[in-house]
Amino acid sequence: MSNHFSADNLKFPGDDRRLDLTDVFVFQAPASPEHHLLHRHHPGTTVLIMDSNPTSAPPPIPAPVTGPEFYPGAVYRINIDTDGDNHADVAFTFTFSEYENGTQTGTAWYATGAQARQPEPAGEMLTDSLPVSFDGTARPVQVGGSGRIRLCAGLRSDPFFADVEGALHGFVWTGHDDFAGNNVDSIVLEVPADMLGDGPIGVWASISRRSNGVLEQMDRGGNPTINPFINPDGEKNLFNSRQPADDVANYLGPWSEILQNAGGYPPEQARAAALQVLPDILHYDHTQPATYPNGRVLTDDVYSTRFAWLTNGKVPPSGLKPHDDLLAQFPYLGPPNP
Repeated sequence: MSNHFSADNLKFPGDDRRLDLTDVFVFQAPASPEHHLLHRHHPGTTVLIMDSNPTSAPPPIPAPVTGPEFYPGAVYRINIDTDGDNHADVAFTFTFSEYENGTQTGTAWYATGAQARQPEPAGEMLTDSLPVSFDGTARPVQVGGSGRIRLCAGLRSDPFFADVEGALHGFVWTGHDDFAGNNVDSIVLEVPADMLGDGPIGVWASISRRSNGVLEQMDRGGNPTINPFINPDGEKNLFNSRQPADDVANYLGPWSEILQNAGGYPPEQARAAALQVLPDILHYDHTQPATYPNGRVLTDDVYSTRFAWLTNGKVPPSGLKPHDDLLAQFPYLGPPNP
């Protein structure tokens, strides 16, 4: 799993797969005539992708019973730290309507400064009529001043690939991709880089829902394949509820110990390895090629990367290839599978 099934006991947060944040991707948009025209005054454009609501359910995960929609009323958020203090300086926040007659619409906000750190939607409303696509037809909208931001939301093919069966049987890889042919709900943005500060950024996403009138964070993540892999049951839900700014204080000690035991790292090397993913924020420098851990592209084999990290290089790559339905242009994820 990447961040799939991130609650305790390999369950969905809140026992609802629509609240399960699966993946975060950050990379530079490819150059194209259409893209150059759209962002002709802002040549650097960053792609931000947040996926959730997976249809995949490899054993022993029970098959999902909810629909393809975003969780109505939940708060989906992409957070961007521009100054390295592990707090959001920019935030894109989304909520979605009820799912009725096969349709759903979203509302999107863009916030900066103190407003970006508010748990509730805040800042500039970009649109209150974002169409959610369930049939594979991308319906992008241009929002923000002069339409500088391109945005779409809907059901897409899940780009994550992993040999779960092999991992469950002593890392004897089977060559089978347990996530092929599955779907996720995806939020995709193209944002001029100057809206995200003038240097490296840190990105993480979160999903929150209201319980008894209180907004409760159900899932969060930046780096791929972290919480379901390293936190024991009894800690996963707590991790999901916390903020990255507290990660080093909360997890440097226990994760270093896990890495010593699982990978045979010496103590100082275990600490350094833990700090590669603490706090749980995906770092990205747009002046360098994007591939994890500098951002993340859809073809990165993060499943193999994470097991190599956990075992200090003892587990070889799985040998799986990225999915062949990826797109070279917006919205980048392939159309949904039947």
